[in-house]
Amino acid sequence: IRAFFDTIDHELMMRAVEKHVPEKWIQLYIQRWLESEVELADGTIGTRNCGTPQGGVISPLLANLYLHYAFDHWMQRNHPAIPFERYADDVLCHCRSQKEAEALLEALRERLSDCRLELHPAKTKLVYCKDGKRRAKYAHTRFDFLGFSFHGRTVQDRRGNLFTGFNPAVSRKALKRMNQAVRDLKIHRRTSLTLQELAALLNPMVRGWVGYYGTFYPEPLRRFLVRLDLRLGRWARKKYKTLRRRKQRSWAWLKRCRKSSPRLFVHWEYLFS
Repeated sequence: IRAFFDTIDHELMMRAVEKHVPEKWIQLYIQRWLESEVELADGTIGTRNCGTPQGGVISPLLANLYLHYAFDHWMQRNHPAIPFERYADDVLCHCRSQKEAEALLEALRERLSDCRLELHPAKTKLVYCKDGKRRAKYAHTRFDFLGFSFHGRTVQDRRGNLFTGFNPAVSRKALKRMNQAVRDLKIHRRTSLTLQELAALLNPMVRGWVGYYGTFYPEPLRRFLVRLDLRLGRWARKKYKTLRRRKQRSWAWLKRCRKSSPRLFVHWEYLFS
């Protein structure tokens, strides 16, 4: 949805709030908070007649309540046979044919217009889930959703046979963010830390990535985690004089550390256990 948090209609928002919050004083606080003045980029103070402040404590709650009526209830009432997933203002609808998808898209444009909202023209598209059984040619055959990229991939069944499935894996954008997060730590410069302290620094972050992205088609995540070991090797060469300018020796040292403490790093346990 284009500029969703900035375009939520206050009147419709308060009508939704009133369905769940009978206390007038709470309604008044919410309305005052929605209509509170904002400081603009040039330093002037402006008034707000629509939208909720992004980053506000209750903005996600109000936004979900708004779309609960603007989208969820509408879909359940008018298109009960079409399953969907919604996370905030990101939505996937699963249609059985191109005709059904086009009809839903047009109806959705009208519905959102009635709710003072608008579909994002660049991010809204019809995607054909192309795999080994669905082989037609369409303009869009992949999409990203919540950090995963969905498209045709070569996978293996339980008998070891290869086929093309439409499967999720960590997206390129998510991998880029993860790489940047690791780069920001500047591991190679933290030579004052021990290997155990370095693990304590990395593990909380890596544990979240493995828990979220490690279940489905893990190969892209595994390649990223292998590169994490390359950074540890660089750190070792910076820290220990006997390993400087000796890549092979640093890899051997890291391998010995991994054998003696296989659970020291989360990614060691994930990759090698």
